[in-house]
Amino acid sequence: MKIVRVRLAGDEIAYGAVEPEGIRVHRGSPFVAWEPTETLVPFERAHLLAPVFPTKVIGVGRNYAGHAAERRVEIPAEPVLFLKPATAVIGPEAPIVLPPEAEEVHHEAELAVVVGRVAHRVAPEDAGGFILGYTAANDVSARDLQKQDGQWARAKGFDTFCPLGPAIETEVDPGDLSISCSVNGEIRQQAGTADMVFGVAELFAFASRVMTLLPGDVILTGTPAGTSALHPGDRVEVTIERIGALRNPVVAGR
Repeated sequence: MKIVRVRLAGDEIAYGAVEPEGIRVHRGSPFVAWEPTETLVPFERAHLLAPVFPTKVIGVGRNYAGHAAERRVEIPAEPVLFLKPATAVIGPEAPIVLPPEAEEVHHEAELAVVVGRVAHRVAPEDAGGFILGYTAANDVSARDLQKQDGQWARAKGFDTFCPLGPAIETEVDPGDLSISCSVNGEIRQQAGTADMVFGVAELFAFASRVMTLLPGDVILTGTPAGTSALHPGDRVEVTIERIGALRNPVVAGR
């Protein structure tokens, strides 16, 4: 099943499920209880939002050997976690805004894990039971500020620096999915989730030992090699097999 969030008439926001003819609007949410309504929104009229609005986004650094090599850092012995604020989250087609404080902002294509229920100190073998599904993410990062600050909160925390979408896929094996990123139609990143240093179950368990994960929270699983700078006027697209394509324009901020 593919789960989406849509903006309806009068700024009402609802969850829905993708059907062949459009999006079936549901009452409630997939995290508690939900049921289908008679409302079916045609795809051409659907205003998709980020498929989830988390209390927190947990990022994972250096989880692809190729990306670690291009950043000239070692592969860590255990996952390296960081946080992105919920205010960084945007959905498909929403603009990524390049802040005036940053001179080198990069795209980072990533598989995102959506937490389905409260998780605390979960064993890796039990992680699947706590996951609602998976979506595509772009962990937008200001490289110059990342280097300047020596930590990543500002560099990865600007508004619009966490595009998510277009949908949460609930029935997919995250272990071997192709992942790519293109800018203006040119492929910049291309790899498979099988290349991750730490797999989804291990990352989920590790994060849940640090902090309680709440329904709707998101874990970003790291990015492969090939990250590059974004510029105003660019159009960036993150594509993950069986999940879909997450497209966002890039604009200058002020």
